[in-house]
Formats: sequence, structure tokens, C-alpha cells
Amino acid sequence: MAKIDRLPLPDTIRFSYPQQTNPVSVTGTKCELNCAHCGGHYLKHMKPLADITSAGADNSASWLVSGGCQTDGAVPVAEHIARLAELKQNRRFNMHVGLVSAAVIEQVATVADCVSFDFVADNTTIREVFGNNRTVDDYIACYQALRQKVKVMPHICIGLKGGEISGEYHALELLRELGAETLTFIVFMPTRGTRFADRQPPNLLETACLLSHARLTFPHIPLHLGCMRPGGHYREELDKWAVRIGVDVIVNPAPAAVRLAEKLGLTLSRGEECCVL
Repeated sequence: MAKIDRLPLPDTIRFSYPQQTNPVSVTGTKCELNCAHCGGHYLKHMKPLADITSAGADNSASWLVSGGCQTDGAVPVAEHIARLAELKQNRRFNMHVGLVSAAVIEQVATVADCVSFDFVADNTTIREVFGNNRTVDDYIACYQALRQKVKVMPHICIGLKGGEISGEYHALELLRELGAETLTFIVFMPTRGTRFADRQPPNLLETACLLSHARLTFPHIPLHLGCMRPGGHYREELDKWAVRIGVDVIVNPAPAAVRLAEKLGLTLSRGEECCVL
């Protein structure tokens, strides 16, 4: 019988509980883009940059710096770079900047330890979710420009198109061609008050299959399951699948997934900052 080669899965897993990373919004609760899946809802849970009076007013180890987008899909970070540099001190910054220009990237690189970049690979999804005229080519170009100046952590939102898998496999193909040092997955969550409030999360089995495909496509880079994903039974089952698949990092894991990792004999470690830091 012919020998079957098996993918060597990681024998360690990190569970991240990012209480040492504070989310900071450069725009407060304002967002011009008003995306169908978010509608500015998640900005309400972030600390407005304008309310932070001094570096000593925040004792966190790191910041997740983000904010609402302009209609072109860019977070207006450029006008806040000097203030961020002043407040940074010894903490690290993971920044969400959206589709920014080369000139802004130059500025971002002076303060960012890494950039989390939402990578979207379907033009129909871009139109339906963001409502602007940006294209997949814009995401490719910005990703390439960012990688030349700063450490970039591409993010793929599974089911971004209102719970439908659409473009995620193409995103994996593109990132394999473009190169990636790590990859983070988040999962669409229906959110009250948004245009997608009545949708459902992506099918759990389809989500697990996509993660499995990612593990096979990228056998040698860390895969992360980020904090933005549905809760309850969905999260418990997805997190257990992620452990079996060989995902390297899970943020705020379901207790059942931690128990499964222990049962499988994995070496567990704990993180207390944003998973990409």
C-alpha cells in the first residue's frame, strides 16, 4: 500500500485574551462609509482618541488603532499620526487603516508595529457591503504597498457578503501569490441596527471547510481565528473545529475548545494582547 503523506499540524496552540490591548478610534463613533455589516456599531466600544489626554492616562501594553472609514474606504489616520506618535511611548500599535494612499502608508509606517488589513477579493461583495466603487485590484495594490513599508496581517472575513461565502477562496489564492506571513480569519455576525441585521452567520460546515482549505494552502504560516465571530453554540463548535484543523491562535476561545486542545495533547500558551501582536 502506498504511503499517504499527511500535513504536519502544529503541536502548540495559543489562546489569546486581549485585555492588555485597548481599542482606540481616531474618528470616535463617526463613520462615513456605514457598511452593511457594521454600520458604525463597533466604534461605540472603542475609546475615542480625542478623549485620551496623555500617554499616562492609559496603562495598556498595546492599542488597536482604528476608526470609521471615509467613503473611499480609507480610515483618516494621517491627520492623527503626530498625536499617535506622542502617545505611543513603549506600547505597540496594531492599526486598521483601510484603503490608504502610498503617502499615508509612509506616515503609518512611522508609528505602526503592524497593520491589520481587511482583504476582500470579490467586487460584488465590495459593492453590496461597502457601497463604493473600489475593486479587488485596489485591495491588491494597497496590500502590496503596505508590505513594502510595514508588517501586514491580512484579515479575511468569512461570510462578509451577508453570511454568504463569496470570494474568500479567491482571497486565499491571491494571498498565496502575493505572499503572507500570517493570516487572520474573522466571521460575519448579524448585528442589530445594520442593513445585514436579518442575515445569518455563514454555514458552520462551510466555514470549517474554508479554514481547512486555508491550513492546506498555507501549511507553514500562523493562522489566527480572531475575536470577531458569532457566540454561543456556533462559537463553541467553530472553535473546536479550529483546534482540530490546526489553527495556531484562537482569540477568546470557547472553554470546550480549550478542553479539546488539552485532550489532544497540544501545548497551550496564553496571550493577553491583540492576536497579531
